[in-house]
Amino acid sequence: MTESIDEIRIERAQGIGFIALNRPKALNALSTPMLHAIHRALNAWRDDPLVHAVVIYSPHPRAFCAGGDIRFLYQSAKAGEHAVIEEFFTDEYRLNHAIFTYPKPYIALLNGVVMGGGMGISQGARHTGGVRVVTGSTKMAMPETRIGLFPDVGVSWFLARTPGAIGRYLAATGATIDAADALYAGLADAYMDDDALPALIDTLKEKPFATGAEVVRFIETQSRSPGGKASELERERGFIDRHFATGNGAACLTSLESVTGGEESEWAVRTAAELRERSPLSVDVSLELIDRAKTSSMAETLRRDLGLTRATFDHGDVMEGIRARIVDKDNQPVWKVARMEDVTRDAVVRMYDSPWAERDHPLAALAD
Repeated sequence: MTESIDEIRIERAQGIGFIALNRPKALNALSTPMLHAIHRALNAWRDDPLVHAVVIYSPHPRAFCAGGDIRFLYQSAKAGEHAVIEEFFTDEYRLNHAIFTYPKPYIALLNGVVMGGGMGISQGARHTGGVRVVTGSTKMAMPETRIGLFPDVGVSWFLARTPGAIGRYLAATGATIDAADALYAGLADAYMDDDALPALIDTLKEKPFATGAEVVRFIETQSRSPGGKASELERERGFIDRHFATGNGAACLTSLESVTGGEESEWAVRTAAELRERSPLSVDVSLELIDRAKTSSMAETLRRDLGLTRATFDHGDVMEGIRARIVDKDNQPVWKVARMEDVTRDAVVRMYDSPWAERDHPLAALAD
């Protein structure tokens, strides 16, 4: 099977299905055709005895995948095409679930920018018996609170299972982490140098493999310790746990702004300033999301995400956030609630009201 559209190339070789993201000018941001092509390939390979594993990668050095096509969603919302937005997120979340529950090892090679939807098509790899490989160029984040959204695509499930309060910290601040951080947080499994990836792909296409586990073992033998710079998340773990373990955005800010003196003070000032730039409502929604994901299945998490996407477009901050950060780029968003201290609990809980009865949910068929 070989399928090639402008934005993606799908092929099979030596018992492995390969998915190459090929939209470099948009940093491989996911379009609807890309989502459909990936899902078709996974469906075709699921029961094919000649396909033992799947590898998804980017042949472009700047990015694995920067997320979903935010401009497309913004333009659709401006045109009143709400069904188009819902279809995009429904298709994306179905794909995220298909990856998470895939019966064969799914392997993600994560160079460059890995954000938003890029996390959604990679984090499930570990759950399949596959592996998430990061490199020296990896820049990983869920920066959604910066545009008035929340960490969707099921990633709250993974963030909720990171050490200590790291998941809440990453969800609220949208902080970007590197390879060492991703490995420490359990959001990656192995490291390779960037210049080793093309040779790895070539070898995987030429070397015969009898099982998916054999493919994974081979990749793991090619990996190494990242060396060099230590994980900043590990170094700052005590600070993160102290200020982000519990409470809403206002409570985290109060805790941060109470610090005086020393290295922690510098970190706290910087982190508080970052929080102040985010959508206050989105920060509280995101912290709540991580707390709920701790006891949720992936199917429940994705169903919750879909309801939240509608809420954020209907009465949240996402349209203003996209306008200010991506479209007009004036970086002066006018949030619906201006200060973190003014977000009410009722406003947060209201965002979680599902617009569908349980049996009518577009993702009702996802298995727990």
